Amino acid sequence: MKQMFMLLVSLHLALMTMAQENKPTVLVLIHSDNGGTYELAKEVAKGIEAEQGAVAIIKQVKASDNPKLRSIPLVTVDELDTYDGIAFGSPVYFGNISTAMSDFLSKTVDLWTNHRLEGMPAMVFMSAGSGAGNELAVQAFWNTLAVHGMILVSNGIRGAEQIDRDIPQGNTVLGTTSLASHKGVERPSPSERLVAEMQGRNFSKVAAAMKGVRTVTTKKTYEGNQQQMDINAILQKKNIVLPELPKAVGNYELFSRSGNLIFINQVALKDGKIFNAGKLGIDVSEEQVKEATRVTMLNVLAILRDALGGDLNRVEKCVQLIGAFNTLEMYTQHAALMNAASDLTVDIFGEKGKHTRNTSGAASLRLGSSVSIQAIFEVQ
Repeated sequence: MKQMFMLLVSLHLALMTMAQENKPTVLVLIHSDNGGTYELAKEVAKGIEAEQGAVAIIKQVKASDNPKLRSIPLVTVDELDTYDGIAFGSPVYFGNISTAMSDFLSKTVDLWTNHRLEGMPAMVFMSAGSGAGNELAVQAFWNTLAVHGMILVSNGIRGAEQIDRDIPQGNTVLGTTSLASHKGVERPSPSERLVAEMQGRNFSKVAAAMKGVRTVTTKKTYEGNQQQMDINAILQKKNIVLPELPKAVGNYELFSRSGNLIFINQVALKDGKIFNAGKLGIDVSEEQVKEATRVTMLNVLAILRDALGGDLNRVEKCVQLIGAFNTLEMYTQHAALMNAASDLTVDIFGEKGKHTRNTSGAASLRLGSSVSIQAIFEVQ
């Protein structure tokens, strides 16, 4: 009896594992100006995750200052072929896809020439203005995806019976659209939201059915898909909380960008005050300075995240860290103090976090801080 019980448990676990492995991961990739496309994207993602235990990940092709959009991570071209399907969303620009989406797709030439998206399911949804060019725009979007050899999943007349016909609706048989410019009516409308969710449900079934079927010999093993999806998860898992941005109190900026390099200088500010202030050996201990070093590096990373539109996944490499410590003249263990910053950086970014480094002592530092850090990052 015990052996039979253990056999059933093992079979149950095996089935659960198989089911878990069959869950598709779908990228919901958008550009949104005022949030309309993003609202549709949330409905699409909800529909995707309602089927097959799928996972929907919303990312955008261009950083936005819109408060609704700032926290959405940016996508990279190289991660596209790591998903089981992609749901594309864009505003309608003069009967075409948006400039930002078009610019992003123009960077996928390497994917095209290496056949890396062939056989992957794709769907389209769009947020239109007047609605006059919505179907033309979706067709234009389909043309680009067809050139990649993607499997285009249309919406058909799905949900047509449930649409409120007392107000104009933006749906097409090719994909959900929303008439964003119609005043006095909530947009996306409840009907448009419903069809977007239904489109997501249908697409999830297709992505699940196609999972494991697509074979691309040139497909890369993209570490970034794990890292790109998991940077925020890494912070959460390791209980690393980035602070609110410190405030500049002079005629300077919190960061400066030149090309693909971002430069940041910070001291040990925490809750508006210097954390563990003073000189090592007189006012504070080595352990306190190490704590202050970690606090300083957290400030650096908070500024870096803001500089990248909320997406630390855009970090290509931590190039250099320079630490200065408020120490007595004969002190020589600055490197041991700086390890708190270096370890934190590598803990978050892995290989991308490894950097060159310099440390030194100082007679005094700004605001009485026990530590000051200069950081240089290479970014996308």
